[in-house]
Amino acid sequence: MKKDKKIYTAALLAAMTLGIGCSGSKPETEVAANAVAPAAEPAQGTAPGGAANERTAPVAVAKPAPKRVAPPPPVVLEAGTTLKVRSTTTLSTKSNAAGDAFHGSLEAPLTVNGKVVADKGAKVQGVVATADPGGRVKGVASISVRLTSIETEKGMVSVQTSTVGREAKSTKRNDAIKVGVGSGIGAAIGAIAGGGRGAAIGAGAGAGAGTGVVLATRGEPAVLPAETVMTFRLTDSVEVK
Repeated sequence: MKKDKKIYTAALLAAMTLGIGCSGSKPETEVAANAVAPAAEPAQGTAPGGAANERTAPVAVAKPAPKRVAPPPPVVLEAGTTLKVRSTTTLSTKSNAAGDAFHGSLEAPLTVNGKVVADKGAKVQGVVATADPGGRVKGVASISVRLTSIETEKGMVSVQTSTVGREAKSTKRNDAIKVGVGSGIGAAIGAIAGGGRGAAIGAGAGAGAGTGVVLATRGEPAVLPAETVMTFRLTDSVEVK
C-alpha cells in the first residue's frame, strides 16, 4: 500500500512538472512564426513602399536677370552760363599771336541745380582769339582770349565761350609830345642857319622828322597779366556726361 502511494506521488509530481514547462514556453515553430523580420532596404531605383524611383537629370535653376539701373541724365550747362576764370599765364601782343594757348583756373565753383559740376580751382584751357599789335599813330594794340575746355567731375569738357579782351593804353599824348619836340629842335636849327625864315623852314622840317619817328614806332602792347580775373559766357549748351 505504501509502495503504491509513493508511485502515485511521483507520477503526480512528474505530471505537474511537465505541465508547468509546457505553459511557460511556446514551441519553436510558433516563436519563429511570430518573430518580426527586419525591414528590407529598398532596392536601388525603387522608392520606399515599392514604387519605382526613376532617375532624372538635375534641373538647372535659372538665375533671375539683374535689374538694370538707368544711368542718371547728363548735366547740361546751358548757353549763357558764366564762368569766372583767373589766368595763370601772361599774354601780350608783343609776344603772342592768335591761336596761342591760354591757361587758367576757375575762380568760383560751377554748379547746376545745386550740384557742383566743377570745383573752384579746376583747370581751364583756351586760346588767344585775336592779337592785334595796333596801327601806327591811329589805333591801339588789343588782345582777346576764349575758353576751349574746362575740367569737370567727369573730366575735361570742350566748350565754346565768348571772348574777353584788353586794349593797350592810348599813346596819343606821347605822340604829340614827340612831334612837338621834333618841331622845336627843327626851329632852333633853322634860326641858327638863316634867321626867321630859316626858323620857319626848320620848324617844318623838325615836325616832319618827329612824325616820322612816331610812324615808325608802334604803340604800347596790349597785355593780359597773370592772375587777371575774367568772366566768360557759354555760347552753346554743353552736356557733361
